[in-house]
Amino acid sequence: MRKIGIKILLPVLLIAIIATFCLAGEQDAKSTSSPPQKPGKQPQQKITLSQSVVLGVVEGLTEYLPVSSTGHLILTSHAMDLTEFSDEPGPMGPKLAKNQAIDSFEVVIQLGAILAVLGLYRRRIGQMSLGVIGRNPAGLRLVGLLGVAFLPAMVLGLALHEPITEYLFGPYTVAGALIVGGVVMIIVEKLCRRGKRLRQKESHLEQMRYWQAFAIGLAQCLAMWPGTSRSMVTILIAVVVGLNFITAAEFSFLLALPTLGGATVYAATKNWDGLMDAAGWDTLLLGTVVSAIAAAIAVKAFVKWLTNHGMIPFGVYRIILGLAVFAYFARMIRL
Repeated sequence: MRKIGIKILLPVLLIAIIATFCLAGEQDAKSTSSPPQKPGKQPQQKITLSQSVVLGVVEGLTEYLPVSSTGHLILTSHAMDLTEFSDEPGPMGPKLAKNQAIDSFEVVIQLGAILAVLGLYRRRIGQMSLGVIGRNPAGLRLVGLLGVAFLPAMVLGLALHEPITEYLFGPYTVAGALIVGGVVMIIVEKLCRRGKRLRQKESHLEQMRYWQAFAIGLAQCLAMWPGTSRSMVTILIAVVVGLNFITAAEFSFLLALPTLGGATVYAATKNWDGLMDAAGWDTLLLGTVVSAIAAAIAVKAFVKWLTNHGMIPFGVYRIILGLAVFAYFARMIRL
């Protein structure tokens, strides 16, 4: 039963998302008034409790899987009428108009995913905490590795946040990233298997080198493109530079702590009043708790899967979902 967790999780997630878009499309086609996706209409301003549960589940399940939580949240928000097409066409297709408070909500509920990793990897966290106070050299070195990996994303994230939000948050950019990422995952894993590089000597984080951490950090910057997946790029590049899948996944999960933590604090402080108006404490807390539970389930299932399997099923999932998303939005734009 333990081995089929991902086999069940991925199809269920795919079917749920595609079904959501199909239902949304049917409602739009039946509407006698202007379709809700047409330019000029303002997105819904309030997040309901049921919507917070849906967003929490999507965030938690997809944050640590190599399928892009940002991409899934963008698509789910649109299906629930939290975003609409913007009046302004983007350089890469139609842009989505998203209320900043709703956008902040989707970022802040990442706190649930952070709490899940803190709980599941509490021994590592304790080791690093002892290292900071000078009582565990290995823990201190791991803190240094994470710091080196986090630095590129911190610098580029602050510099490119506005243009990325302005130009890359659209249906075609997300669909394209899902498809390209899926193809890359399949190719990289097949090449690694052919070269017998999935079981490297770096089977523990203590054996990592600083140049490997920096390479992973540079790769993480690619995840700023919506739909790419932070988990995917960090795990894949970690395997390429010499780690095995399990060690790569563990480092990726730990690297999420400063990365997601920084994004959460930034989003919350930047738009706290609007966030409270759009959600409120009850909705925000519910979404965070649901995100934590879903993330814990996803992480445990993913690690068990990687023990004996690779990431090719995730690549196939991304390609199928990307094609479905592209077809859906192409149809909606023509309405």
